[in-house]
Amino acid sequence: MSSDEKPSAPRSLAEALRARDDASLAALLRARPDLITPVPTDLTQLATRAGTRASVLRALERLDRFALQTAEALAVAAEPAAYEELLELMAGDERDAAVVAALPGAVAVLREQALVWGDHDRLRLVRTAREVLAPSPQHPSPTGLGPSVREATAGMSPGRIQEIVTAAGLPSTHDAVSAASALADLFGDRRRMGALLAEAPAESLEVLERLVWGPPYGQVTADPGARLRWLLDRGLLLPTAPGTVVLPREVALHLRAGRAHRTPEPVPPAVEPAATHRPQVVDAAAAGQAYTALATVEELMKDWDEGGPAVLRAGGLSLRDLKRTAVALDVSEPMAAFWVELAYAAGLIASDGEADERYAATPAYDEWLERPAADRWVRLAEAWLTGTRTPGLVGGRDTKERTLSALGPGLDRSAAPEVRRRVLALLAGLPEGTSPAAESVLARLSWERPLRGPQRDDDLRARLARWTLSEAELLGITGRGALASQGRALLGAAANRPPGAGGSAAGRSGGTGPGGTPGVDGSAGAGGPQGPGDKLPFHHHTEPTTATALALGPLPAAEQAVASAAAVRLLAPLLPEPLDHVLLQADLTAVAPGPLLRPLADMLGVLADVESKGGATVYRFTPGSVRRALDAGRTASDLHAFLAEHSRTPVPQPLTYLIDDVARRHGHLRVGAASAYVRCDDDAMLNEILADKRAAALRLRRLAPTVLAAQADPAALLEGLRAMGFAPAAESAEGDVLITRADAHRSPPRTAPEPVPEGPPVPDGTLLSAAVRAIRAGDLAATAPRKPADDAAAQAPGELPRTSSAETLATMQAAVLTGEAVWIGYVNAEGSASQRVIAPVRVEGGFVTGYDHTADEVRTYPLHRITGVAELADDEA
Repeated sequence: MSSDEKPSAPRSLAEALRARDDASLAALLRARPDLITPVPTDLTQLATRAGTRASVLRALERLDRFALQTAEALAVAAEPAAYEELLELMAGDERDAAVVAALPGAVAVLREQALVWGDHDRLRLVRTAREVLAPSPQHPSPTGLGPSVREATAGMSPGRIQEIVTAAGLPSTHDAVSAASALADLFGDRRRMGALLAEAPAESLEVLERLVWGPPYGQVTADPGARLRWLLDRGLLLPTAPGTVVLPREVALHLRAGRAHRTPEPVPPAVEPAATHRPQVVDAAAAGQAYTALATVEELMKDWDEGGPAVLRAGGLSLRDLKRTAVALDVSEPMAAFWVELAYAAGLIASDGEADERYAATPAYDEWLERPAADRWVRLAEAWLTGTRTPGLVGGRDTKERTLSALGPGLDRSAAPEVRRRVLALLAGLPEGTSPAAESVLARLSWERPLRGPQRDDDLRARLARWTLSEAELLGITGRGALASQGRALLGAAANRPPGAGGSAAGRSGGTGPGGTPGVDGSAGAGGPQGPGDKLPFHHHTEPTTATALALGPLPAAEQAVASAAAVRLLAPLLPEPLDHVLLQADLTAVAPGPLLRPLADMLGVLADVESKGGATVYRFTPGSVRRALDAGRTASDLHAFLAEHSRTPVPQPLTYLIDDVARRHGHLRVGAASAYVRCDDDAMLNEILADKRAAALRLRRLAPTVLAAQADPAALLEGLRAMGFAPAAESAEGDVLITRADAHRSPPRTAPEPVPEGPPVPDGTLLSAAVRAIRAGDLAATAPRKPADDAAAQAPGELPRTSSAETLATMQAAVLTGEAVWIGYVNAEGSASQRVIAPVRVEGGFVTGYDHTADEVRTYPLHRITGVAELADDEA
């Protein structure tokens, strides 16, 4: 072929793929990662896999609304369709300027996704996509169009067709096929069709108006009225079944002024601002919420520190335990489910795996506690951003009508990380300090990933988006609805990455398209030329925003580390510094005006009860809380010294009296194991206990003047005496006071739950390069021209060569002498057959060694595994 000769038009999708360059193939595999699992052996297999129903459906579901509308228009166009015909279907007779500008980009994306192939004047939708999108009685087209005249008259008698042709004012024809063609030409001719409809009764036109935008099917009686009879006689309505008629596609398009869709949507809806705040106010509000998030998670872990709730047999948290946790955290049950799931996603809680399985903190929680506050927040935010666990589903029902419980199975939704990142990226596209209108965010997401078919109330992506907006506010990623600085930093380059970078995407909102779609300036993107016939300039919709990514996958580890470090640097100065003091008040309360240092907070949590939380925490001292500190091994002098050291105000006298009074009575009574006993040097106190009616349940009896025996166990005896107002202390068998500290219960080391991916993972650059080389080499082996054997015809493409062992050995030895490459069929030890092009350099010992063009390296093959060999044809000039 001379350099001036144009390449021939591709005759199949495989040929169209063969005309692409390596960058374009890599872009296709990145956008549709299911095509690379496993790596196809050649381009023919890649094209076959790209046309399978499952792969096509997955690709269609990742198209934005306008690209999907373009594919739907191609499905009702002729096969093949010229670009001008597609343009008329999309832009109509008015030639909508926005559609005209956006259509080349939509076609480019469909080509890039291998959903459309062919020249500019011969566009073809892959067969499976056409079958899915084309209208049928069982599956109406989203366009609302019905079958063509040829399809609708396929089962009609020739005589009836001739009657319709005559009634429409056309000359009769010799056969039904030409009659249907003449009728279709009439309906497609605007001038003649206008003249025909000008004769129609007004009532008949009203019938057409009701059917024009779909559904195109209607019911008629056995004896239709005059208005219907006029339409039926001229073929403007055609019968499809007894009592059912349909509006032919050509008639509907004339009535629609040529448009396939009632409302083409070439431009994505803008994200509308709801309110604007100063960025400093947003950051401060988000930092305050971030601190609250850390405090809530810590409070949850303290509540479960000695062993959390039991694990249900089916897995998860019972509704009763969720309610108890919500009360402990002073939040609603859905919010409690969110915090529990967040701690689980971050690897801070897990089941302990014991016989009576319970939830407990993991060793990672202790490590997390030791880190600075900003680092702890970033870990929580990253776990939420990348996790597939969806707390919003808790309390709902699964497909088997079973209740979904917190920490239980069935809460993973693969789309969650993508939707979260996309929502935050849309927020990042607004000016700093601007919060979006929630409905406009949902409308944008719906445009970027529309539901095929009727819209449903249970659209998961819409619910995920709503949950993302509320959960991001709870976590402190946003403040007052606007993306905070630390949230923007946490996204890293995500808000500026093009679609398809780090994730498989099918939509376009400016910049480089998915998998390397040409840029807005008309230059080729990463995909490069699309092969013969790819002549369309790219002028698709763009927006002046930084949030250009449609589907954002997780950042590479190195990028995420940089983004997390930046978020830490931005958040750390905004978080309140831990304090080393409290303010003691005369009403037996202590006010912590901010977060406390951990040792101070831990000790105060034992010595007092939390009464209220907020910007400041109020602790209340009670006899029970003081006794709790004494039970933990503290003495009265220790408590006085602790309060004097950490209070910015003098220790109130009532608090001093309370500590001394409880300490004086503490341990005066001793409880041990008999079943249980009580001993006391003051026999009058024992008499008082025996005389108290509340002691009846303990079934006490005197063993000695200073000893009482009980039939209750020591723990119940301790609680009973404390309820009666005494301050007993437990003692060991040796008579020593037992110090009762809460023993932290930890699960064995556990890893955080792995996100459940949505389909195959997006391949990285190294895998893509290797896959493209392997596909190219395999295609070279499969399509290399071969010399036919002298006694047989040339083998069909893709068929393994077959030669005898002697012929194989002789051909290999000859190739070594001439230095030429040969084509071989090879079966490996696992029985997998493949075709390869090799240049043999040595044949000995039953093995052939040569340069394998397929693998791009020198390899050695056993001769007995070579099914046959053929010489390659000489290259054409």
